[in-house]
Amino acid sequence: MEKVVSEAEELPKAIVRRVVKDKLSDCSPDYDINIHKDALLAFAESARIFIHYLSATANDVCKESRRQTINSEDVFKALEETEFSEFVKPLKASLAEFKKKKKKKNDGKKDGGAAKEKEVKKKRKIEESSGKSGSKSKQKKGDNDNDNEENEEDDNGNE
Repeated sequence: MEKVVSEAEELPKAIVRRVVKDKLSDCSPDYDINIHKDALLAFAESARIFIHYLSATANDVCKESRRQTINSEDVFKALEETEFSEFVKPLKASLAEFKKKKKKKNDGKKDGGAAKEKEVKKKRKIEESSGKSGSKSKQKKGDNDNDNEENEEDDNGNE
């Protein structure tokens, strides 16, 4: 019995390979580990099945709480219900680290935006102060532009 999996459900092979190689290199740093194509497919399929099983269990936990959106606590409880409770503590630590990095990144964007806004205001002030001394030349140029427009209108027979 061979089950065909849609492309949408397949995990990216490059990511699966990287995750497996990173973990294996942590376990045995002295060796360069190669992964056979069939082993890579077995890892990918196992991960896909695990994700389906965990998401179905988390969905059940969510429904028991009369909610429609699965949250991280539902996933933690699902891990405990599926007898993978040893993953809960490292997953919580990883999630906290991810949130911390994301917050730091977002704060940096906000600070960067404020700094950029200050820089723009500073440039405007410089332009305004330099524009005051050269405003007569700008005025004359503007007047010439208006004169040209009036001359064009006269040439076309309008006005």
